[in-house]
Amino acid sequence: MFNLESISLVASLVGVVVTIVFYIFDFAGSRRSSAAVDDKRPGGRSMATEPRGVLNLTARVLAALTLVFITLAIVFRAIQTGHGPFSNMYEFALSFAWGILVMGIFFEWRYKTAAVKTVGLIVALLLLIFALVQHAKPEPLVPALQQSLLLSVHVASAVVAYGTFTIGFSAAILFLIQNRRNSPWLPDKEVLNTISYQSVVIGFPFLTSTIVLGALWADIAWGRYWGWDPKETASLITWLLYVAYLHARLIRGWRGARAAILLIVGFVAILLTFFGNYIFVGLHSYI
Repeated sequence: MFNLESISLVASLVGVVVTIVFYIFDFAGSRRSSAAVDDKRPGGRSMATEPRGVLNLTARVLAALTLVFITLAIVFRAIQTGHGPFSNMYEFALSFAWGILVMGIFFEWRYKTAAVKTVGLIVALLLLIFALVQHAKPEPLVPALQQSLLLSVHVASAVVAYGTFTIGFSAAILFLIQNRRNSPWLPDKEVLNTISYQSVVIGFPFLTSTIVLGALWADIAWGRYWGWDPKETASLITWLLYVAYLHARLIRGWRGARAAILLIVGFVAILLTFFGNYIFVGLHSYI
């Protein structure tokens, strides 16, 4: 029998799918309107702009509702377990998807473009499907996870970092497409380049905080700050890749395709860190 948490999770899945569909129709309308840009009414407005505006507004409302449903799933889970979403991959996946929605909404508001958020929504959808498949019953925390406040801040930092880097990855993907096709219904390359960079500017301090807080937790749980555990090593590699991006961008002047490819590689490292429990055996294997 479904409980409130499960209902919220399913509602989140449906919400993401419907939101993506509305954004796709919105982009299709944008493409038609750009093709008919010379067909104007006497008042100076394109006949295609009104329905496209309604579709975009509906998609934004649906994205906000989806964020509410994911939040409810996390809250209901916390009520059942008595702790934050950090005890297993199901809870991490919910939090990761939540971070993508939050940062996607923020960047859409900041840069007035939904295309980047839509790619992020596809990643969030995959995470929610993964969470549905991985759904785990609430269980007592293992001893290493009983520093609840420290772990909550550690996971919160990771959620912001991962969600923001997903938006940067989405912008990088669209930049490479735009660089090749110069599509009128995708954001300008300069906008995508700016979103990519700003995502790292926001996310990098949170990634750094995640690693530092993780080291403090490791000292409490295992008596050492760093032990080259596979997940720790993957986190360090990810951090170094984003350091390399910032160095290449600020010192070497990298922009465009080379910087976009480096961001994509960084996001692959994030996924390796996130799913590393299924690849490597280490002290984080219980999650």
